[in-house]
Amino acid sequence: MDNFAISQAHVFLIFILNGIVIAFIFDIFRIFRKSFQTPDWITYIEDIIFWFITCIILAYSIYTYNNGQIRLFMFIGLIIGAILYILTVSKHIIKLSVKIIQFLKKIIVKIIYYITYPAKIILKIIRKLLLKPICFIFINFRRNIYKFLQKNLKKSLKTSK
Repeated sequence: MDNFAISQAHVFLIFILNGIVIAFIFDIFRIFRKSFQTPDWITYIEDIIFWFITCIILAYSIYTYNNGQIRLFMFIGLIIGAILYILTVSKHIIKLSVKIIQFLKKIIVKIIYYITYPAKIILKIIRKLLLKPICFIFINFRRNIYKFLQKNLKKSLKTSK
């Protein structure tokens, strides 16, 4: 084998690796979509980010390993790498990652609950100590005003006749 053939085989292997990396990056976005509910516009932004990252990886690899020359075998290598990754480990990585994220979400929710629980208790006590007396005063004040106005209106109606 001559040096050119070894070089082309090297580039082919690099693009197989690029296909694996790009498929893995795609799986990262799939994992986040399965783990978190996001609106459609966030999904569109994620897609744009994925394609931007993919373009950077491909442009870097093409210019670094093949002097900017685009060859058909590079795209074949990308496809082979992506298919190898998807058929072998993709499903397992997604399942495991989603389970880990769900577990971490549960832990974070519990931590937040235990951190905020004392604050909820304090607010409840403050509400009982401050708001109940204020409500009591306001309700009684309103009742007394109502009674006062009723008496005075009756008196003024009697005196005006």
